Amino acid sequence: MSNRRDFMGMALGGFTALGGIGALYAMKKTWDPLPSVKSAGFTTIDLKDYQDNVIVTEKWRGKPIFVLKQSKEMLAKTKEEEKKRLIKVGDGYYLVCVGLCTHLGCIPSYDPNDKSFLCACHGGMYDATAEVTKAPPPRGLDIPPFRIDGTKLVLGETGPEYEKMLADGTTMKV
Repeated sequence: MSNRRDFMGMALGGFTALGGIGALYAMKKTWDPLPSVKSAGFTTIDLKDYQDNVIVTEKWRGKPIFVLKQSKEMLAKTKEEEKKRLIKVGDGYYLVCVGLCTHLGCIPSYDPNDKSFLCACHGGMYDATAEVTKAPPPRGLDIPPFRIDGTKLVLGETGPEYEKMLADGTTMKV
């Protein structure tokens, strides 16, 4: 009789353990982000067809991302310190930044003739490297995390170039 009782106890314990594992797995699945949320975390931008001094607005995590290829004329006027904010991909230099003013979050507009950004909310201005040229913005436009992959930029992943920008204070974590 004890053999049957031992078997029933082990069988019940086994089923209980399986049920517990199944419940834990289900709980973990509810805590994981949805696939649509995971895929929204990364945006790949191919920079090979971008034109000099033409602003292109991409989207990453619901935020506007400004991409501006610097012309030779723009690079000639840019100081070495300001070039730290530019991303070199292939032969070109690109400004890639979150298109939200660091003052109150308005979306600045780009003037290709003046090669500057203007935030109409409070008159803040940025140059072609997204550095502040007229207050009230407290800092330049933020640079999103990126990784360079050939001629492509993967937004949302952190590469060595972005880590260097963080380390030398060129940008803050977004």
